[in-house]
Amino acid sequence: MQNLKKIFALSLVALGINACNSGGGSSAPTAAPTTGWTWISGSNQANALGIYGSPADMPGGRDLAVSWVDNSGNFWLFGGSGYAASGDSGMLNDLWEYVPSTGIWTWVAGPSSTNGKGSYGTQGIGSVLNLPGARIGAISWQDSTGNLWLFGGYGYATDDLLPGALNDLWKFTPSDHKWTWVSGADTINAAGVYGIKDTPGVNNIPGARLGAISWTESNGTQWLFGGSTTIPTTTDYNDLWKFNPISKEWTWVSGESTTNAFGIYGVQGNPNVNNQPGARLDSISWNDGNGNLWLFGGNGKDGIGSINGNLNDLWKYNIATHTWTWMSGSNNTNHYGTYGQLGVASSNSIPGAREHRIPLSWADKGGNLWMFGGDGYGASTKGILNDLWSYNPGNNQWTWMGGSNESNAFSNYGTQGVLSASNQPGARRDGIGWVDSSGKIWMFGGDGNTTNESGFLNDLWQYRY
Repeated sequence: MQNLKKIFALSLVALGINACNSGGGSSAPTAAPTTGWTWISGSNQANALGIYGSPADMPGGRDLAVSWVDNSGNFWLFGGSGYAASGDSGMLNDLWEYVPSTGIWTWVAGPSSTNGKGSYGTQGIGSVLNLPGARIGAISWQDSTGNLWLFGGYGYATDDLLPGALNDLWKFTPSDHKWTWVSGADTINAAGVYGIKDTPGVNNIPGARLGAISWTESNGTQWLFGGSTTIPTTTDYNDLWKFNPISKEWTWVSGESTTNAFGIYGVQGNPNVNNQPGARLDSISWNDGNGNLWLFGGNGKDGIGSINGNLNDLWKYNIATHTWTWMSGSNNTNHYGTYGQLGVASSNSIPGAREHRIPLSWADKGGNLWMFGGDGYGASTKGILNDLWSYNPGNNQWTWMGGSNESNAFSNYGTQGVLSASNQPGARRDGIGWVDSSGKIWMFGGDGNTTNESGFLNDLWQYRY
């Protein structure tokens, strides 16, 4: 099977090379662009079905999946909501691996159907028979030894007939393809156990939730913030947790043990032990590598008592001092973006309020924080977005780097495998992304726009900058 896949992949590469080198004429060659988007694989139409167990393996169109990069540089994808092998959409618990060097997707585990229940096995013991249930809105981490971690979301546990919020913690070992149920409940809607703030405990556990965000420290400590307990999302958290993967202990670090807390913003730019973001879900997160965790926007509570809305506040959490700092954006909801001039940083520029786990966010080697898309506010319209932004922590300035400054833009795919300045992924929300060893950014799927229609996407893109 693997040999067939390699032959198939090499054939695609050959076709791409022939397409790039076709044509004639005697005019001087034009320098190829070195930055921008390339459509790598997947369909340029919405709602593509998954292809399972063939040389042409390909995940189907989906959103709200989770992603990791292992120690070999391979990309992993789990679950979400969308299309498996049949024409019916639903929640997924299939596991996929993508090898960037070969361009090959491999279906690793899980069913080729939707709404699968979990198989938990014995807590703490890995097995190839174990499998998390189908779910959306989970979070993930990767540890220093190459293991992949998954927490919570909204979906199916074991015996529950209907889906619900989850707080199960799983570890996946790529070397032997074994899932291990580490902690949390094997049922839906489990309550949290907070214990004493800043004190780890073997019984501590965040409550069931979807739409939280995560970070990983260089020392392996895993962090979690916020999320919601229900769909529709009316009960939100602003609690901050850390998890020690060695001792298997959770620690409640900051925020409230109750739901729907409003933000305490303090003075912009000034850290304070009393500051805290309001309860929210579907924010954007970064780790700057300098001991700070960053959070932008989401949907939830602001600082002035408004009803839930989209946010565009930027926060920094200093791990050493245990303090939050409101860095930029508004302390109330539903603001349009101020884009300024494309490619030019400005103290006046600010992304519009938005929610939904954007296709990807990353920190570059210079320490700048990047994000793409989401669901919220452009310059004057509301909808799904495809704007690309960069934030410089050194001068506290945002820069609009690409995409449309209005909502609901369609894709321009160009030629598969060919970078072009005119290529542009369409507006989308709830996709996933990876950063490879050379710093290139990869993005997969989501719920959004192709060239002429909307739906679940399975297009794979690469961004060079």
